[in-house]
Amino acid sequence: MSAVIEPTTSWFLILSAVLFAVGMVGVMVRRNPLVMFMCIELMLNAVNLSFVTFARARADVGGQTAVFFVLVVAAAEVTVGLGIIVSIMRRRTEATADDLSVLKG
Repeated sequence: MSAVIEPTTSWFLILSAVLFAVGMVGVMVRRNPLVMFMCIELMLNAVNLSFVTFARARADVGGQTAVFFVLVVAAAEVTVGLGIIVSIMRRRTEATADDLSVLKG
């Protein structure tokens, strides 16, 4: 008979912290706008994981409701942001995040 190890709340929070740290390092180190955009999405999903973890630990649906609204806003952000970034990258393939300051009006 083998013992089944049940993941605890701290395991999910550690995973969330690691995912957030990877996303944060990606935003700070990389200059490619597409990679930065994906790292921001990774950080949003790490926060969503912590919301769901706390909601599960407290037996409350408030965290899951917050995750639903974060995902709706993230979907809208991806639609608009990714369209802008892809159109810029088509014109200037070597564009970096520093070059996006040209967009100022």
